[in-house]
Amino acid sequence: MTNPKLEPFHDETPLTFEQAMARLEEIVKLLESGELSLDETVRLYEEGQRLRQFCEQKLNEAEKRIKMVTVADDGTIKVSEFEPDF
Repeated sequence: MTNPKLEPFHDETPLTFEQAMARLEEIVKLLESGELSLDETVRLYEEGQRLRQFCEQKLNEAEKRIKMVTVADDGTIKVSEFEPDF
């Protein structure tokens, strides 16, 4: 019987950012436990990398959608694209 915590993430499964982050946290705990076989460890590491890429993509998409709203000295409102400082 397969441990439900070891069920893999499937690329065709639609996930939210929050679900992906929760699964990543679960994977980290499992990897840190040191109780997995080498094959399970490698498989979970690969799944974690796919989830990390998914989360990075979602964050980049969200960042592009963020708008900066500022009020000028004359009271007018200015909307501009968000530009990170890094």
